[in-house]
Amino acid sequence: MGRIVRVISKDASVVCSAIDGKDIVGEIERIHKTSAVVTAALGRLSLGASLMGFGLKGKDDTVTVRLNGDGPAGALIAVADSFGNVKSYVQNPVVELPLNSYGKLDVRGAVGRNGTLSVVKDLGLKEPYSGQVPIVSGEIAEDITSYLAVSEQIPSVCALGVLVNPDLTVANAGGYLIQLLPFAPESAIDVIENNIKNLKSVTQLYSQGMTVDEIALKTLEGLEPNILDDFEVNYKCDCSRDRVSRALQSIGEADLREMANDEITEVQCHFCDKVYRFTSAEVEALIKK
Repeated sequence: MGRIVRVISKDASVVCSAIDGKDIVGEIERIHKTSAVVTAALGRLSLGASLMGFGLKGKDDTVTVRLNGDGPAGALIAVADSFGNVKSYVQNPVVELPLNSYGKLDVRGAVGRNGTLSVVKDLGLKEPYSGQVPIVSGEIAEDITSYLAVSEQIPSVCALGVLVNPDLTVANAGGYLIQLLPFAPESAIDVIENNIKNLKSVTQLYSQGMTVDEIALKTLEGLEPNILDDFEVNYKCDCSRDRVSRALQSIGEADLREMANDEITEVQCHFCDKVYRFTSAEVEALIKK
């Protein structure tokens, strides 16, 4: 399991949510059989979505974050609920690239530098809220920060990291999302900027043995932060036979009749790879509904 810890400054003007997502990204690698650079890219997007979802108010609210870049990984999608649980998918799970100029996995090269980051929030209203921004770096954390600033006018700082072992297992993974409320004083902004400037990368902090609690508190050091809450989060797919049945019904009668010609129709979930099998008679029954 992963953990999200949320801390708040003493004057309640700044909030930071931090995540330890090693197990979540490990599950992503296990399910999607991603290469190292795609594990890092999809892991970052998933943890970012988890942090964004954690901030939603309704228990049934969800956020979908989609990265459409011009890199070889293709489209990346992550869907998180209001508890921070997340599921994700990548179009091309295996991409092999040389290390970047810093000797690190070239996430930007895998994702691409041109394209869009789009966010859809289903808040239980008639229409979901959606926003879209151009990719600004392809490093994902910066793109999420840009989205929050441009589309939601929320001054934020997002940092995400995934460290992959040579055997493709995940050494550590995590991140944090700092958000300033409208009444945050200029002095708080200065403190945060100074903290971030002196903080090492997320993967370095975890490699040094810091806990998610310590990282969250460190980001707001000087603002007398306190831990607000602490939750377990997981890679969690909510697919079911009933959901798949309803999805099949939505494709139309003509396509269903064509499927009914086959003895067995298999439908595989993109998020967890679970396979649902429908007999010809079951497909016929969907047509009649």
